[in-house]
Amino acid sequence: MTVQVKTKTNPMRKLYDWVLSWAEKPSAQYALFVLAFAESSFFPVPPDVLLIPLVLGYRKKWFRLAAITMAGSALGGIFGYFIGHYLWWAAPGDPSSLAEFFFRNIPGFSEAVFWKMQRQYFEYGFWIVFTAGFTPIPYKVFTISSGAFDLNFFTFTLASVISRGARFFLVSFLIYWFGEPIKTFINKYFNWLALLFAVLLIAGFLLIKGII
Repeated sequence: MTVQVKTKTNPMRKLYDWVLSWAEKPSAQYALFVLAFAESSFFPVPPDVLLIPLVLGYRKKWFRLAAITMAGSALGGIFGYFIGHYLWWAAPGDPSSLAEFFFRNIPGFSEAVFWKMQRQYFEYGFWIVFTAGFTPIPYKVFTISSGAFDLNFFTFTLASVISRGARFFLVSFLIYWFGEPIKTFINKYFNWLALLFAVLLIAGFLLIKGII
């Protein structure tokens, strides 16, 4: 009699694999744009997960793929900005039901963090958005907060395009340059990389709280 042992699958690994599966589909570049757009306002998986295998598969298109990711992310950031600007408040200083939903369901987007960021936007608005756009800090927190706190739209857009562009063009170029060994490394050490990403994420929030 054969006994089958069920193994638990890491939920983040399943989500990673689902996103990664789009790399094999004809609509992969459209999926990359949509993923980059969604991650800037509500989706938890960063577009780098799909960008990396696409650059590996289409090495000569690394620049185009980086540009697609940047455009999707920047436009998604603008969408997040408009959520914050037009839908965030039920009344001045009173978060709407949509805001409460985000506080309850979006990782890292707590009400306490949101209010602590408010006074920093008036002094460091550009640099806050730029830092969030380039690092593992959840970008959606800052796109929505920028709209809610009425950060100048031009300032927000400029910081968003520069930071997102710098990040994705850097990732795309490194994958183009080093090639397949990077993919093998990611697949072999995914759990450790996920742990490192989580540590950097937490460290980013602690850094923000420290300067706030």
